[in-house]
Amino acid sequence: MAEDRLQSKLCAEKLKALGEPIRVRIVDLLRDGEKTVTEIAESLSEEIVNISHHLGILYHAGLVEKTKQGRFMLYRLHPDVSAVSRGGKQHLDFGCCRLEVPDE
Repeated sequence: MAEDRLQSKLCAEKLKALGEPIRVRIVDLLRDGEKTVTEIAESLSEEIVNISHHLGILYHAGLVEKTKQGRFMLYRLHPDVSAVSRGGKQHLDFGCCRLEVPDE
C-alpha cells in the first residue's frame, strides 16, 4: 500500500472545517491575534451563538486553540496553522495545504 504523505484523513477534516465561508473569515480574522467570541462576532457582524458554533468546529479540526481568561474564552490560530509570506504573498499553512491570502 502506498504511503499517505498528505495525511489524507487529517487534511480532509481540516478542509471540511474550512468548507463554510464564515469559518474562513474567522481564520482570517485570527491571523491578527487572539480574540474573544464577542470580538469575532462584532467584527463579522454575526450572532455570538453562530460564531461559537463555528469556532467549535474549527477547534475540533485543530485549526484554533482556546484559553480561558476570566469569564471569557480567547481563540487564536493553532501554532501548526502558520501565516507565512512567500514571494510577497501571504499564505495560511495548514500542513497539508496552503491558502493564499489576497492582498488587502
